[in-house]
Amino acid sequence: MKNYFEITGVYAREVLDSRGNPTVEAEVYIKNGIFGRAIVPSGASTGIFEAVEKRDGDKERYMGKGVLEAVGKVNTVIRESLVGRNVLSQREIDMELIRLDGSENKENLGANSILAVSAACADCAAKALGISLFKYLGGVNAHVLPRPMMNILNGGAHADNNLDIQEFMIIPTSALSFKKGLEQCVCVYHSLKNVLKEKNLSTAVGDEGGFAPNLNSDEEAFDLLIEAIEKAGYKSGKDFMISVDAASSEWIKSDGEYHLPKSDKRLDSKQLCDYWEKIVNKYPIYSLEDPMGEEDWKGWEMITKVIGNKVKLVGDDLFVTNTKRLKKGIEGNIANTILVKINQIGTITEALDAVEMAHKSGYSAILSHRSGETEDTIISDIAVAVNCGLIKTGAPARTERVAKYNRLLRIEDELIFTAEF
Repeated sequence: MKNYFEITGVYAREVLDSRGNPTVEAEVYIKNGIFGRAIVPSGASTGIFEAVEKRDGDKERYMGKGVLEAVGKVNTVIRESLVGRNVLSQREIDMELIRLDGSENKENLGANSILAVSAACADCAAKALGISLFKYLGGVNAHVLPRPMMNILNGGAHADNNLDIQEFMIIPTSALSFKKGLEQCVCVYHSLKNVLKEKNLSTAVGDEGGFAPNLNSDEEAFDLLIEAIEKAGYKSGKDFMISVDAASSEWIKSDGEYHLPKSDKRLDSKQLCDYWEKIVNKYPIYSLEDPMGEEDWKGWEMITKVIGNKVKLVGDDLFVTNTKRLKKGIEGNIANTILVKINQIGTITEALDAVEMAHKSGYSAILSHRSGETEDTIISDIAVAVNCGLIKTGAPARTERVAKYNRLLRIEDELIFTAEF
């Protein structure tokens, strides 16, 4: 039986992500001709502690953003090491990929080459067993459909407008199924478009499909979301809550102050904490992602004490899907939720370990896409596999985002008698 699952080939190629930038696609083959495929996403707002995404730097190709070197690593070093291994041995394979790289942050082979192969192995294994990927990764207890944290209004590094906050999201809180929750989100999204049109504001979209108008302030964005929710026939605070990704690591300067570049405000950690407390008290806020910078541990400690019992405080740049950084946060009672981006860490095993550590410590976990996405839908399967109950994957407006929602609709059908939401 072992020979049946033996890896016979590993191949990678350079393809494009949703921003038109090159990324790595890998395929893993086994003896019977079955193969798995995966494509790696890329972030725009990236934390300094993320695993390294290897780019060629050749200005003659794709303005220096080519990934031929990473592709080459897959087709040589990685292929030679994995051929002959059992594709079902995910943890063993991932540990071998980590060993091959040999660095703390995967700078030698590149997290993009490593993850492409790691995810392709998982996809191949599921196909070889004839089961869905979420069942392969999560086992018989994988059954919780995630609530969408839908980014419908963009700012920060995701849009060329004047909003400092990077993402304004809506979460359906009264829906009893993923299908219904998705429908409600889509209605609010279209309602927001109508509200913007009525106010003669732009309905152009940012990287993740959310609208990107110029507004008088970030607070006006919250008001627009509430208006859109109400005009769609729902109640804010009852049917919908609002989430924020501040991406405040983009704001912090060497002197430790936060400089909000678009509004030209300067705040210290205490002032920024006071600002978020005001927002939480004024609006129906469900979660705040990266409200403090990735190295501002004292700021995080402060905000956790002030509002950590009111909202989910989500560490993205803070934790970067890394169990070492998550452990430090848990030991310091900092934040209460981890955002999981598989390309931040580089292997499926490490991402699953981060979710497990979070859940064992009473922290929540949210599966997340990246701003430079692809048609790959593995994060939908992982979200159900780990029963995390929450997913960030953008607006219902661009195919690379919608593909994840459509995958979850199919999973919900597959789990028709056992699905929870």
